[in-house]
Amino acid sequence: MEEQSCLCNKGYADGQYVLPPLPYEAVALEPLLDARTVATHHDRHHAAYVAGANAALEVIRKVAANVYDETAVSSAMRKLAFNLGGHILHCLYWKSISPQQQDGPTGALADAINTAFGSYDGFLRVFRGVALGVQGSGWVVLGRERLSGRLAVLGVERHQDILLPGFKPLLACDVWEHAYYLRYLNNRAGYVDAFLRQADWASALKRMEGSCHGDKR
Repeated sequence: MEEQSCLCNKGYADGQYVLPPLPYEAVALEPLLDARTVATHHDRHHAAYVAGANAALEVIRKVAANVYDETAVSSAMRKLAFNLGGHILHCLYWKSISPQQQDGPTGALADAINTAFGSYDGFLRVFRGVALGVQGSGWVVLGRERLSGRLAVLGVERHQDILLPGFKPLLACDVWEHAYYLRYLNNRAGYVDAFLRQADWASALKRMEGSCHGDKR
């Protein structure tokens, strides 16, 4: 997955990963999500991935400095991949939701969705199907595939399985139960439908155009 400054522009500083603040108040996502869910998700779950990524990175640095034996690096790399993947995906998730409902994708993003899926309704069917088809915990991500330049919706069942090489993520929905269970219980479909109603299409368009927070890709 391409790194994008607009995705995690505050997710790394002074040699370590950091937890960016929410781009809105926790209560702002009503009726999609309640403040308790948002705060717990951000302050505990997302924060845990940041801490895990830093811990793994420290082990790798100590192996490089010959403080730890090189046999420690394999496990540390797996932990870094999982936790850093979670950190990056959460950075995108918070920016994929708008406190204000939008009418849907516009401009070049709307055109790209029509090209890839036939219509916006076609995209919604695909997105819902992928989201509900993720087994157990995971993510559903809309992005642009590099070879064809077309949009695709992909499921991610582990953080470190971050899509395709060169895949540029535009919108991500967290379907781990901690993201929605307090409000929706086991009704993942209801949560996904609500997410799509509050998707931040303006932000996704900026990511596609590479004009988000100085991203020149």
